[in-house]
Amino acid sequence: MASAPPATVLASYTPDVHAIGGSLLATALVSLIPLAVFFVLLMAAKRSALVSALGSVLTALLVAVIGFGMPVGLGLLSASQGLVFGLFPVMLIVVAAIWFYELTVVSGRFEDLRRSFSAVGRGDLRVQAMLIAFCFGGLLEALAGFGAPVAITAVMLLALGLPPVKAAVTVLLANTAPVAFGAMAIPVTTAGNLTGIPPEDIASVIGRQSPLLAIFVPLLLLFVVDGTRGIRQLWPIALVTGGVFALTQFWCANHFAYELTDVVASLVGFGVAVLMLRFWKPRTPDDQRSQVENEPLTRHRVTYAVLPYILVIAIFGIAKLNVGGLDMPEVLGHANLKIEWPGLYGALMTTGGTPSSSAVYTLEVLGNPGTLLIISGILVTLIYRFAKDRDVYPMTGGIALSAAGRTLKNMRTAIATVATVLALSYVMNQSGQTVAIGTWLATAGGLFALLSPVLGWLGTAVTGSDTSANALFANLQQTAGQTAGIDPTLLVAANTSGGVVAKLVSPQNLTIAATAVAMPGSERILLRKVAGYSVAMLAVLCVLVYLQSTAALSWMLP
Repeated sequence: MASAPPATVLASYTPDVHAIGGSLLATALVSLIPLAVFFVLLMAAKRSALVSALGSVLTALLVAVIGFGMPVGLGLLSASQGLVFGLFPVMLIVVAAIWFYELTVVSGRFEDLRRSFSAVGRGDLRVQAMLIAFCFGGLLEALAGFGAPVAITAVMLLALGLPPVKAAVTVLLANTAPVAFGAMAIPVTTAGNLTGIPPEDIASVIGRQSPLLAIFVPLLLLFVVDGTRGIRQLWPIALVTGGVFALTQFWCANHFAYELTDVVASLVGFGVAVLMLRFWKPRTPDDQRSQVENEPLTRHRVTYAVLPYILVIAIFGIAKLNVGGLDMPEVLGHANLKIEWPGLYGALMTTGGTPSSSAVYTLEVLGNPGTLLIISGILVTLIYRFAKDRDVYPMTGGIALSAAGRTLKNMRTAIATVATVLALSYVMNQSGQTVAIGTWLATAGGLFALLSPVLGWLGTAVTGSDTSANALFANLQQTAGQTAGIDPTLLVAANTSGGVVAKLVSPQNLTIAATAVAMPGSERILLRKVAGYSVAMLAVLCVLVYLQSTAALSWMLP
């Protein structure tokens, strides 16, 4: 009696950085083709980010199969793992964050929050613009990201009486300092998951780079709104706000839940600014008085307006700290899922002949920021549902579910785009394309640290997302660092920080800003006004990262 045929097993595959003609240079140049296709489709052919990403995934698969000899089945499985990772946890976090923000809008509490920001500036348009764009924009970036802070704060500045172009430039420039930790620090989490470097370590290094730029952003905002006069008259409040934000960002990134870095930094920066304005009154020229109606707000309404953000801090803090003798990260970690990707794990090998750990899919079920945001949203819904003024500010479970449905519908293209970009990243990483590029770039030796932030800048400028930039280049930075003898954590952090200063020149953000201020088609005008700031901050960051890679500033690193 014939025995049953053995189950089909895919051939094993080991990436080779000399796959093309035995040449590292040729292999690296061919590996750049998928990225080139992505940028050409997006910028030259003016295709959508989703179409560009799909074209790049197809190109990466062709390069993997034809150029590197990766079995077709393994290439497709690699793409599927990246796609799933793009959905869970990456877009789960983003969708949950935007839904959480939407709850404050549909409940009517957001308007009270807006008026609170407007009232505390003591009638000075410049101070109000700084607080809204920098502090509240930072809070929105922390919770939602993906263009939401630009759109929302631009409309708020218009309501204060700021001219459209100034309003757009102000919010674009403000949307730099918080980007690395945006959407509950999803760029950091993504980089950590892709590279295997603990995201806490990456966050710690970013916390020693990004805050140095954040200190001066409020001063730049005053310059945009009112030129040198604004800086002369208001530099104390700008330095205090920027300095407190920067110090809090550093502290949270190093000693607290890194996902909450921007939430805490924005709230603390705003709180200290409000406290200072109780004792320090700005000199306000008549042409810089805001046009918003200062409707009196009761303490009750203000409390309910800020309650969701206080609740988020509390829940994330509990999930990341020791509570009552319990190590909460360890407790929540018992629910984590670790899946050896079927068909891929055991077939994808390292150069040492062991199964590659990159083929293991890991999902934090309870400790995931998306899960914590959903829990926070449910609690906010319940609190608003039973609030004394619920007849004025109605909130029910049905309203919350409806907001979730709208969020998913509105985000469907972004969800597909990010998932596809992660599929591209996984194919390039697991086939060896990213390693080949990184190994080649590392031949620059120690000078690569000087160029490292440029990759993050380029990725974010083109895709509009620091998360996507990390998905594209985090593994490349890690490989280059390992080969060149530079701390890989420093370079992965530099990739994220480089993306911070590119957000204001990304076509996506420029279009959002132009649309928000009712000036569609003005992207070129806005780009001319913000490009100089972006390039200047990038240059400073490149020098900083290079010095941090040497004995000169290595003491800054953890």
